[in-house]
Formats: sequence, C-alpha cells, structure tokens
Amino acid sequence: MDEFKVRSYTKKELALFYFPDANPHTAVNRLMRWINRNAPLLVGLEGLGYCKTARWFTSREVRLIVEHLGEP
Repeated sequence: MDEFKVRSYTKKELALFYFPDANPHTAVNRLMRWINRNAPLLVGLEGLGYCKTARWFTSREVRLIVEHLGEP
C-alpha cells in the first residue's frame, strides 16, 4: 500500500491500511471491533460527531484513531 497520510478515508480504505492482507469486508469488521472495544477512542469519536453508520472517517477522526491505535 501507499505511505499513510492523515486525511479523510472510507472505512474500507482505512481498514485495509491496518489489515492489508484481509478481505475488505473482514478488514472493516476487524477495525470496527478494535474501535468499539477501545472506550476512550469511541468516546472521542462520538465527541467529534462520528456516527456508526457513516461510510467515511473525517481527517480529525482518522487522527484520533491513529493516536489510539497507532499508525497502520
């Protein structure tokens, strides 16, 4: 994959950075499981206006995810 940059990503794009060898659907499920199990991250995302049905993460949400999960 390309070098990671903080910007807006679809859930699929971001998930494939974290799980490059996984099927896209599986990668999204794994990423969302990581996010949902990390209470401080989930609270922070909700504070930024995150909606679980959104197809995109904003650049601010991506930055917060990277702060909590590390760079992919």
